Amino acid sequence: MLLTLKAARVNRQLTQREAAMQLSISEQTLSNYERAISYPDVPMLQKMEILYGVEYRNLDFTL
Repeated sequence: MLLTLKAARVNRQLTQREAAMQLSISEQTLSNYERAISYPDVPMLQKMEILYGVEYRNLDFTL
């Protein structure tokens, strides 16, 4: 089952602020990822997999 980045974050009960802090990025950057304005690089995807507990192949980067 594919999850959007926002759904993966919400499933972990994290706010954008909390997730951004744990990923060491700005809230704006995370917002841009979640709205498919920009896309994370591979090292960031690896951090997201760990934080959200979701493998990259299960994340949907479209709206």
